Amino acid sequence: MRSKSVAPVPRRPSPSPARSHPAPENGGSTDSCRVRVAVRVRPKNSEELAHGADFDSCVELQPESKRLKLKKNNWSCESYKFDEVFSENASQKRVYEVVAKPVVESVLEGYNGTVMAYGQTGTGKTYTVGRLGKHDPSERGIMVRALKHIISSMSFETDRVAISYLQLYLESVQDLLAPEKTNIPIVEDAKTGEVSLPGAAIVEIKDLEHVFQLLQIGEANRHASNTKMNTESSRSHAILIIHLQRSSRIKEENSCSLSNDTHDIFPDDLPLVLKSKLLIVDLAGSERIDKSGSEGHMIEEAKFINLSLTSLGKCINALAENSPHIPTRDSKLTRILRDSFGGTARTSLVVTIGPSSRHYSETSSTILFGQRAMKVVNTIKLKEEVDYENLYKKMEREVDQLTSEMERQQKLIKSEKILVDKKLKETERSFHDLRVTSSMQIENLEKEKCQLESAVQKLMQDLEEEKCQKNLLSEQIIGLEKLLSENKQQQQLENLSKTKILTDTTKEHEKEMGELLRQLEEERCCSSSMKDHMSILQQQLCDAQSSVQLQETMARDLEKKLTKVTEEFTSQVQSLKQTISELISEKEVIYEELKSTQEKVQQEIWQRQGLEDQILRLKQTTSDNYAEESKTSCGMVRSGSGLGNAAFVSKSGKLRETGTISKIFEEVGLPNVLALLKSEDLDVQIHAVKVVANLAAEDINQERIVEEGGLDALLSLLETSENTTIHRVTAGAIANLAMNGLNQGVIMSKGGARLLANVASKTDDPQTLRMVAGAIANLCGNEKLHLMLKQDGGIKALLGMFRSGHADVIAQIARGIANFAKCESRVISQGHRKGRSLLIEEGVLTWMVANSTRFSASTRRHIELTFCHLAQNDGNTCDIIASGGIKELLRISRESPREDARNLAKKALDSNPAFLKEVQ
Repeated sequence: MRSKSVAPVPRRPSPSPARSHPAPENGGSTDSCRVRVAVRVRPKNSEELAHGADFDSCVELQPESKRLKLKKNNWSCESYKFDEVFSENASQKRVYEVVAKPVVESVLEGYNGTVMAYGQTGTGKTYTVGRLGKHDPSERGIMVRALKHIISSMSFETDRVAISYLQLYLESVQDLLAPEKTNIPIVEDAKTGEVSLPGAAIVEIKDLEHVFQLLQIGEANRHASNTKMNTESSRSHAILIIHLQRSSRIKEENSCSLSNDTHDIFPDDLPLVLKSKLLIVDLAGSERIDKSGSEGHMIEEAKFINLSLTSLGKCINALAENSPHIPTRDSKLTRILRDSFGGTARTSLVVTIGPSSRHYSETSSTILFGQRAMKVVNTIKLKEEVDYENLYKKMEREVDQLTSEMERQQKLIKSEKILVDKKLKETERSFHDLRVTSSMQIENLEKEKCQLESAVQKLMQDLEEEKCQKNLLSEQIIGLEKLLSENKQQQQLENLSKTKILTDTTKEHEKEMGELLRQLEEERCCSSSMKDHMSILQQQLCDAQSSVQLQETMARDLEKKLTKVTEEFTSQVQSLKQTISELISEKEVIYEELKSTQEKVQQEIWQRQGLEDQILRLKQTTSDNYAEESKTSCGMVRSGSGLGNAAFVSKSGKLRETGTISKIFEEVGLPNVLALLKSEDLDVQIHAVKVVANLAAEDINQERIVEEGGLDALLSLLETSENTTIHRVTAGAIANLAMNGLNQGVIMSKGGARLLANVASKTDDPQTLRMVAGAIANLCGNEKLHLMLKQDGGIKALLGMFRSGHADVIAQIARGIANFAKCESRVISQGHRKGRSLLIEEGVLTWMVANSTRFSASTRRHIELTFCHLAQNDGNTCDIIASGGIKELLRISRESPREDARNLAKKALDSNPAFLKEVQ
């Protein structure tokens, strides 16, 4: 098992099959979750309605601000703030969605959760929590709705949900599903502190019908009695425990190979299971004996109920005050709820109260209990355990797949081996044939070589014999030449008769000698051709030897290629195995991502359906008031700081819409109303802006609207929309927000004055110009923003709206410059600023002198006060004299209907020597 002190965020792989990680103290992802508390007021019952004034309400609800006022009498009341305040008309569905639904969704993500109802007897705890509503779904309580939500969110192929239904009666834990099991022990784990009830029956559920059967059995076995306060008063604390087990597939981050060692099998990819627990507690109501009329055994029951609730209150007090000792062992109820308050569960508490002032003390005690519970902070933890069963099944499937794959691969390898062996044999056979052929060729070449060598030897012998013959012939020629010379010498001495014979003989010898020379030349030619033939034979012999060597080299290359092919085949087989393993891993990863994407898509579909339902409700609610649009728009802007009390709020219209706006605000909620400002439906967008404008008319809502991003949305509409109605209503909403001094600075820093000036320059609609002028007039009442207002063109835009000629627009222009002049005069008189007025730089003085007597009395009053405040600044003296403003000051000091204006004009004239000189 492992525990993480984290919020519901994507989980990381666990480093070992079984472990527990405590919450990090510093720098960790700890999620401190405060106990959320909602209050629900029961409608008046028949007895309270019958008695009338004797049962006047002591409770006043303010759902829009989530506050409750508790009135002790007509002049004394106290206000309390809760996470949610439900009126007597709040539906069971809304109570579940606000109180229990966040806890149920957290439990589905693997965290423990608790939903509990607390309050005086007869105030609707069992109705809120345990109502079955089998025939009327709208009446269903938190138990049925939570189980329906859980069943619809789980997959029963991989997930499991089971329940235990218990009651704490007379400080004894009893099983409502198995009544024979009584006094069930409460066991606490010494290491983790986790509380369990080992003797309780745990029933696995599959559908909602089974849930109804089990809850009906439990309700039938629960102790209840009839008292003066309640006809079916619960005499025991009912505790529904929902056990959830969900598979948690964690994406692999580090791949690892298979190993025979079982401790090393996928250490970073273990299948995990999320185990969480949801407690839904219906506490018995606290009661007073004198009011409930309990007698006999019921008094004993009431004593144990009040004792356990007192122990719970002590624990809540100790946790709220950060006491070092929490008395959880004082009661079995506090032991069972040990994880719910100050533990690791996400807890929501709904406190139920009655409206009657007759039960003021019980109502006050219940509210104070809820206030203390809101101070309790839990640290939620995620609980994950290794799913050994799924791990075994997964490993078994993987072994089967790997075995079948191995067999397939073995068959494939065997067939491929047969083919390789066949090819190898064919190669060996061809190699053998090649070797035999080569041997035969070598033998033939050897024979040819021998024949050539013998032929060469024979030719050499013939050549030697020819040489010998040639030498003999040369010797014979030499001898003959010698004989010839001797004969010539002898014949010279002999007779001339023998000369002819000798000549003939000499010719014959010369002829023979020529013949011998010719034969010698032929023998030389023959010897040269024999030498050429012998060189050719030697070249053929060398070629034959090279061919043999080449064939031997080819044979060696074939052997090398065969070895390389075998190695490549082996590596391909290994690569194929690795690829198959990677494909299996990628398939699992893709499956996990696909499932996560499907869940996200489903959640987005649900959210979209919920938003569409809210839009339909908003349309239906606001359609009744659509005919009163012009009156409603008059109630969106109120006068700001500065002069006068001219109100932009139409009080009659505001009173008519208060109930509607409060109802919309309570049912839809401010974040959802602000979200509708971005709707593509123009009608929805307009109505949403109207709702925000009316909410902004109340001081209590202004800061919250800005914090929730409402101001940003309004400014965005003002900048992007081209619709005149959007411009008018948005400007009115901004004017209401500009009533708050803190909001004024935010509006200016976000470019609000520039956007308002831009709208004023583009429209001629009097109502839109009136709203824009009112917003700028409110901003003029803050002296810190004057320079920025001038730079953004706000003053110039304010004067430019005079072109409309509409009385209401001009009244707002006059109010704005009066606010500006008053604040500027105050700053100058305090010494924070000197010099000429920014209004005069924008040409306001010339405009006032030309138009001071053309308007209504209220507008003239603002202009007169502006004149007086400008005259207080010595830096404006020359401009006032040059523009003829002295005459206007004299008129104001004599004819103005307001005494304060006359006094200011006289003071300005008397205190300025230049003015006195001009008057004289």
